Amino acid sequence: MSFVHSRRSWFIAVGAVLGLVAGLSLNFVAQAGASTGANSGDPVTLRLGYFPNVTHATAIVGVESGLFEDGLGNGVDLQLSNYNAGPAAVEALFADALDATYIGPNPSINAFAQSNGEAIRIISGTASGGAFLVVRPSIKKTKDLKGTTLASPQLGNTQDVALRSWLKQHGLETDVNGGGDVSIVPQDNALTLAAFKAGDIDGAWVPQPWAERLISEGGGMVLVDERDLWPGGTYVTTQLIVRTEYLDDHPDVIQKLLEGQVAANDFITTNRSVAENLVVKGIEQATGKPIAPELVTATFDTVTFTNDPIASSLKKSAKDAESVGLLDPVDLKGIYDLKLLNKVLKQAGEPTVSAK
Repeated sequence: MSFVHSRRSWFIAVGAVLGLVAGLSLNFVAQAGASTGANSGDPVTLRLGYFPNVTHATAIVGVESGLFEDGLGNGVDLQLSNYNAGPAAVEALFADALDATYIGPNPSINAFAQSNGEAIRIISGTASGGAFLVVRPSIKKTKDLKGTTLASPQLGNTQDVALRSWLKQHGLETDVNGGGDVSIVPQDNALTLAAFKAGDIDGAWVPQPWAERLISEGGGMVLVDERDLWPGGTYVTTQLIVRTEYLDDHPDVIQKLLEGQVAANDFITTNRSVAENLVVKGIEQATGKPIAPELVTATFDTVTFTNDPIASSLKKSAKDAESVGLLDPVDLKGIYDLKLLNKVLKQAGEPTVSAK
């Protein structure tokens, strides 16, 4: 077994805007026509997951702009699902309720390990950065955390592993039942915000926009910006995984999805304000609650959108999960399949990426 005890079950404007998006969508559709398969023969379903987080802005922009659906063409039925954290998305993938999902590194590692390297492949990165430990202003130093209660999005998700590993490095022990020097409560990000505002927890290690919301709405302070823990400040926050069987059966569909993703990341870079508006819209539609545009603007400053999976950081994340007892040692050979991504990048005149 690669994950912990069996009880840990698997665990998200207007005229000018529309004009820009429509123009890019039409251009993308024209380019997508050069790919084969998805627009001919029997209809194919692609069940795609993502989270209503700014760290998943690539997926949100791809969905809200129409880049994904238009690019996939009439021959592909795109079905979308939202999740709070990675383990829940992987659970859906294992239950054959999902074909591909945007997700963090640790649940991807766990899915690969749990299936003996067979179930999934990482086919692209999408984002780096955007995760923080936000705490009450009275907590000034790491030692002040002893005896506190902190939250993470879900047991075994990327931020949960990062929090437990960081605490251990600073001599603070945790366990999966909420005991130890610091009690960790894995829960939905919306519940974390409410609990922090109510004084029920002392902080949380969460992705954007939740970190910014803990600050702006809950009066929290950043104790750790995860970028400071990585060489060059870069580490994989979000990547795209696909069921290996689906990748083998429908490489043409996956290539079109990757074309849409690369176009979405380019759109974020060249039309940031429009992309921010799309993310505001997408998060509100997914959660049923409005999000302040200025909040999304602030969080965009903390995330780098990149197709590079930053493989070296994934390997360290695996070691971190091992160190806190959430993962048995695992051989990650074969977890990446970047052939289609590099084909798409080369066609777009962009640098290719490596699994090293």
